[in-house]
Amino acid sequence: MHLMPQEITMLVKHAKTSFTSVIAAAAGMALLAAGAAHADTKTLYIGMNGGNMERTYTQFVFPPFEKANNVKVVVVPGTSTDILAKAQATKGKAQMHVMTLDDGVMFRAIGMGLCEKLKPSANLAAVPAIAHLKGDYAVGLSMGLTGLAYSTKIFADKGWTPPTSWGDLADPKYKGKVVVQSMPASSFGLDAFLMFNRLKGGTEKNVDPAFKAWPTTIGPNVVEYIPNSSKVVEMMQAGDAALFPYTLTQVELMKSKGIPMEFVAPKEGAVVLLTAQCVLANNPDAELAQKLADYLISPEAQALAMENGSYNPVNPKAPLKGKAAEEQNKMNTILKTAVALDWDVINAERPEWSKRWNRIVER
Repeated sequence: MHLMPQEITMLVKHAKTSFTSVIAAAAGMALLAAGAAHADTKTLYIGMNGGNMERTYTQFVFPPFEKANNVKVVVVPGTSTDILAKAQATKGKAQMHVMTLDDGVMFRAIGMGLCEKLKPSANLAAVPAIAHLKGDYAVGLSMGLTGLAYSTKIFADKGWTPPTSWGDLADPKYKGKVVVQSMPASSFGLDAFLMFNRLKGGTEKNVDPAFKAWPTTIGPNVVEYIPNSSKVVEMMQAGDAALFPYTLTQVELMKSKGIPMEFVAPKEGAVVLLTAQCVLANNPDAELAQKLADYLISPEAQALAMENGSYNPVNPKAPLKGKAAEEQNKMNTILKTAVALDWDVINAERPEWSKRWNRIVER
């Protein structure tokens, strides 16, 4: 989920006054966690999402690196927008060492000069080209895909066949049964909008076709535009949502909890959705920060993140077994026809798109 540049600017003001206290609090927690650790143990700070991501990396992924390098890795939690604002607030004298951001936000961070180029390594070379950002100023950490998800229960009850195309969002039979995340506020809604735009002959540089067609095609089918994905499953279980843009990872997670849904990669291509990482420019321990970033894309670390948190690897050499291996094989198959969006254009145009969306689509 991405906010607008002007909203990020507002967050930077707050970040400048609060970031020192955040780091101080994090350092305090690190000290407690370190216990009787040797006095010369170093601390690295990494900005990343809280919740499942923080838990997975802190409990399972970081420990081998910490042990091997006599270092404590401390998470500075927040959304991509929060982390970017904190990095901006300390530009030129970074207080975090590494940060993880959604791909669209990471492109902004690179453009702002907040990242230093990653050092070449065997791990970096193993990552496919689609996950390298801007000449290796950042690289994917985990791989996601946005496609279409549907309620298998509702589809079975209605006798509907599974969707096959982004254009199916406009099929009249789904009237009142489609849920879309608001395009200005989310990645999933934006991905659906831009893929529908391509179907109508547009490109990221020309979104007029989608804005012209959406209100009379997909629009009538949408029961609600929601601000984030947390409401999707709730609406599906209540029978209000049959079809919606969603990710393969989230669908597999929901299915593991017994929720009746399935993922479809549309024939035009699912959209690549990366969580990316970069080393902060001018950080206090660049060499060790580079070492951490390289470790996080190693086969070992990638497997730990997948097996303990369902974070799909970008490194194809990750040794996966059982269900994790099955899920990754499915991901790899879909990736062969996946689409990468032009984030330089998107980030430049998105504020204007948001105004048009609010005026034309969600009026």
